[in-house]
Amino acid sequence: MKTRVLIVEDHQMTLVGLKMLLEKNQSVDVVGEASNGIEAVQLAASAQPEVILMDIGLPEMDGIEATQKIKAAQPGVRIIMLTSKDNEGDVFASLSAGADAYCMKGISIDALTAAIEAVKEGTAWLDPGVARMVLGRFQGTSPSQEQTAPQEAANLEDCPLTARELEVLKLIVDGLSNPEIAETLTITKATAKAHVHSILQKLCVDDRTQAAVLAMRQGYVRG
Repeated sequence: MKTRVLIVEDHQMTLVGLKMLLEKNQSVDVVGEASNGIEAVQLAASAQPEVILMDIGLPEMDGIEATQKIKAAQPGVRIIMLTSKDNEGDVFASLSAGADAYCMKGISIDALTAAIEAVKEGTAWLDPGVARMVLGRFQGTSPSQEQTAPQEAANLEDCPLTARELEVLKLIVDGLSNPEIAETLTITKATAKAHVHSILQKLCVDDRTQAAVLAMRQGYVRG
């Protein structure tokens, strides 16, 4: 079944090009286009997309505020921030607003398609540079300090997870989907899904993104 995608972009040429590339993919169905945040909120409700590609620098209402409003009304919608901005303020504001992924506009169409598939399944997806920034924040370092700051030992004393679940959690942090986890650990997809479900329950989180964030904050896995 095709993934229903809404594109939110105020630059017409960028929007048209992105739509053309996505429509060549048989797994994607572009169900709407919006040029500002207000339209995005309205179309998210009427077009019922599964995934939204959201620019940040939008007129009338920016992408961060639009993301927050959409997530409040439709928490199941997955939102990918697709932007040219990679400053720390925009990154963390976007993630705090509920964005499920943060991609730079230079991303290849294959990588963008992979990001769409990943967030649809509930996996966080971050541009590599952005991922280093996020992990650096959770580990208490800035991106410039990451290369020299020693890693702290994992804080496993109070971790409720089994050894196998910790392996799965590390792969979740690395951005792997359930099928990829199954292949990496040589287990069935059903077993991988069961491990992920158990991890979410034990950590008292709602989704894989929250599990990954908690894992880094608590030191259950290393970045």
